[in-house]
Amino acid sequence: MAWYPGATKMELQPESDQQQAIRPTQLIVHSIVANWTARRTYEYWRDSTNLESHFGIGYGERDIAQYIGTETRADANAGANRRSDGTGAISVETASNSKASDPWNASQVEELIKLGVWAHQRHGIPLRICRTQSDPGFGYHSMFPQWSTSGTACPGPARIKQFREVVFPGIVARATGKTTNKEAPVGMTKKDVATAVWEAPVAAPDTAPDREKNPTWWAASYLRAIYGQVVTLQRTVAAQSAAITALEKAIENINKES
Repeated sequence: MAWYPGATKMELQPESDQQQAIRPTQLIVHSIVANWTARRTYEYWRDSTNLESHFGIGYGERDIAQYIGTETRADANAGANRRSDGTGAISVETASNSKASDPWNASQVEELIKLGVWAHQRHGIPLRICRTQSDPGFGYHSMFPQWSTSGTACPGPARIKQFREVVFPGIVARATGKTTNKEAPVGMTKKDVATAVWEAPVAAPDTAPDREKNPTWWAASYLRAIYGQVVTLQRTVAAQSAAITALEKAIENINKES
């Protein structure tokens, strides 16, 4: 079994010991359609289903865990889990919103790039996007119907675009030495960074009236809410100051008259 040193090890048993060995030739990325940490994804695989992925990536910085060694079959890719020749795919689940419509945030992009580089170096996965369902390389879940038992749009249009324009080029650049670990992922614009930061989902305020129906807000929503509260407070203070000034003048006039 191979364990990625950049991930926290959360080994699933008995799957880790009992499932068949594979020779990994592909890495396939997914969205789990839930705002889960890497640990919560582990708990779901452990307690609620007989499926599992090799890796899980949450929204937080360096929130990546590995559940099964990459030379052991994991059951998230249907026909790509393990083929008759013993080859198979490494599967990576990533946290998303409840509609899998949000882009990966900056931390997720960085973890995907680093993991992709390791998979290339450790297992020899070639630096290309898979051309067929069995072709070695990198891909995403909805790329081929053989990778899903009932069809899927995973990881969603926004992330598919990121995969092709940001994540995969970032893996290639990092693996070939054209960028350093400290540089921004290749192809990531200022707008991409701003979107990843300000549209990252966070827990809604406890005082939000619709918290039950809308449990997560964008970070930008918090900023707008705070701005609105500050403006309201400023107007209230200004009105109170004007009232106090008028009262002071009225008292002064009364004193003069008396």
